[in-house]
Amino acid sequence: MRRTEFSSLVFFLLYVPGAAAQQASAFVGVNVIPMDRERVLQNQTVVVRDGNIVALGPAGSTPIPQGALRIEGTGKYLLPGLAEMHAHIPVPEQDPEYTERVLFLYVANGVTTARSMLGHPSHLELRRRIEAGEIVGPRLWTSGPSASGNSVRTPAQADSLVRAQKAFGYDFVKIHPGLSLESFEALDRAADEVGIKFAGHVPTAVGVRRALAAGYWSIDHLDGYMHAIVADGAPVNVEEAGGFFGIGLVDYVDESKISAIARATREAGVWNVPTQTLMENLASETPPESLALRQDYRYMPRQFLERSMEQKRNLHRQTTAQARRRFIELRRKLLKALHDAGAGLLLGSDAPQWWNVPGFSALRELEAVVAAGLTPYQALETATRNVAVFLGAADRQGTIEVGKRADLLLLDANPLENIANVHRRAGVMIRGRWLSREAIEQRLAQIASAYASQEPE
Repeated sequence: MRRTEFSSLVFFLLYVPGAAAQQASAFVGVNVIPMDRERVLQNQTVVVRDGNIVALGPAGSTPIPQGALRIEGTGKYLLPGLAEMHAHIPVPEQDPEYTERVLFLYVANGVTTARSMLGHPSHLELRRRIEAGEIVGPRLWTSGPSASGNSVRTPAQADSLVRAQKAFGYDFVKIHPGLSLESFEALDRAADEVGIKFAGHVPTAVGVRRALAAGYWSIDHLDGYMHAIVADGAPVNVEEAGGFFGIGLVDYVDESKISAIARATREAGVWNVPTQTLMENLASETPPESLALRQDYRYMPRQFLERSMEQKRNLHRQTTAQARRRFIELRRKLLKALHDAGAGLLLGSDAPQWWNVPGFSALRELEAVVAAGLTPYQALETATRNVAVFLGAADRQGTIEVGKRADLLLLDANPLENIANVHRRAGVMIRGRWLSREAIEQRLAQIASAYASQEPE
């Protein structure tokens, strides 16, 4: 797709005759899933003005402002916009078109908030442009370049990285594997001193118990949890045999430890972003050729799918089918135990990443969470209300109420009855701007066409 094609979409959203001056929009006759508790408000009218919900009530008695854009909601279901809490935002300088396509893919699937887990200085300007309406994208929370064993080799470097990222204006510090315990301790101290959070991986030298004590903002991928439930005295070197997120430890686990680590997580107030669909895509016995048939991959470069297939083949060459099945089983038990203990869970799929197409993978993550034992409503909480609490934004997002932001997802069927209904998108509203099914499909078709015409590398 040429840049002019994307600019035309932005022009349509912002400046089509009457659209920019449109004072209000109204979802009429819609069934509302407010996400304040498990319920459906039937046959409602939801009025939006200036990017916020200004009225909500029975369709027969709630006035529709004169000149409002009327969005037919009969038989449809309206819920708060979703969040992807483990996103990877590309660097715009490398390929602006790719970055803009990724951002649109999130929004096209109802993801209206995204937390970027591998930051770059350009993301702060990108965030400004999104907020200004110059680019269609979710609301961004961004980290800086990550603290890892490569970028941080001494406690002094850890201290310096934290202070620099706070001064630069990032929302949090991302942690990758490889940090020494001494460097992590310095990072923790500096973060407390300057008032910035940190989140991400749990370095093996740190471990989940120390991560909980340090007050991680979130632990992502359930990283370190498999290590934490290895049986006492097990004949294995936990640090050396862990492999891919602890898959090498599955034969040495003591399941009785799961409830204790879940309770400790709740008591520490640390949240988790499981990214379960990432793990199951890679570890499942579904052949890569079968996964490749998903329609999602039309919207990504050809090499994305090729890398995904090779990564899955590599994991299967290095592990046994029994270990992979046990890996998925244990992760599901950990996820369910964390929920049952009252520990906070957030939706995140790790996209774009192996097999995970932005936006589409967030919806698949909801299905993976339900497969782990949560109800559809509980799964949706991880993408809506929980996220608002986690971000300290419960007064602005996460539920459908008067005064909240008009970041909304309209579906053709009830996701509380079947979580797979989240794929049945009828339209998305972001910052009060309505993207109809037709507009979304037209843009997706442009993206698919652009990638289909690429020359093989």
